[in-house]
Amino acid sequence: MSMEVIGVMIKRQLKRYWRSKPRLLGSFAQPLLFLFAFTFGFGPIYASAGEGNYIQFLAPGIMMMSVLFTSMFNGIEVIFDRQFGFLKETLVAPVSRTTILLGKAFGGALVGMIQGVIIFLITLLVGFRPEITQIPLAILFMALVALLFTSLGILIASRMEDMHAFPLIINFLLMPLFFLSGALFPIEGLKLVPYFNPLTYGVDGFRGALTGSFIFNPILGLGILSGCALVVIVIGAKLFATTEA
Repeated sequence: MSMEVIGVMIKRQLKRYWRSKPRLLGSFAQPLLFLFAFTFGFGPIYASAGEGNYIQFLAPGIMMMSVLFTSMFNGIEVIFDRQFGFLKETLVAPVSRTTILLGKAFGGALVGMIQGVIIFLITLLVGFRPEITQIPLAILFMALVALLFTSLGILIASRMEDMHAFPLIINFLLMPLFFLSGALFPIEGLKLVPYFNPLTYGVDGFRGALTGSFIFNPILGLGILSGCALVVIVIGAKLFATTEA
């Protein structure tokens, strides 16, 4: 029963994603802007500093950016469902709220991963050349990042009622996490701050799997991301259990 409910909710998330054409197109704008602006703006500087091809460094970070923002913004659907009465119908169903939370989290994570894969295909057109032997490891890192931040978005949305305030709070939280994760710039000059950012380990593991250049042990990265995702899901389940429709 629980797995069936989770499957239904995942399908619902996917249908919403494909049906919302403006949202679908708009979600590509920011990653593509960063990809082309930073590639042409900082690429020559990066190369002149002896660091090699900047697109090889930047592309995985842009993919993680797409996964991160798409996944976390899926939380707004909780507020949307509350305002239009869909959440009440969902919460009165004869299933546990934890199951509902997991269905939303897995569905949102899958949407984030699809977004990341599409950006991955685009980066291939601009010169990114990944190592295909570690693709399964890259997918694992992508899945954990997507699940962690989808769950965090749902956790935050479960305590909010204002749909317009949600993007402001999310951007306030995501921007520092993203810029201090090493997605756009090497973390060596950022001192200790990135080491306390779980996204740093997701970006490094994902980039390392695609390019063969790790900073941290990938097992450490997987452990930190898995632990953070578990903690967020547990806290989210407790808060979601007391959510009112």
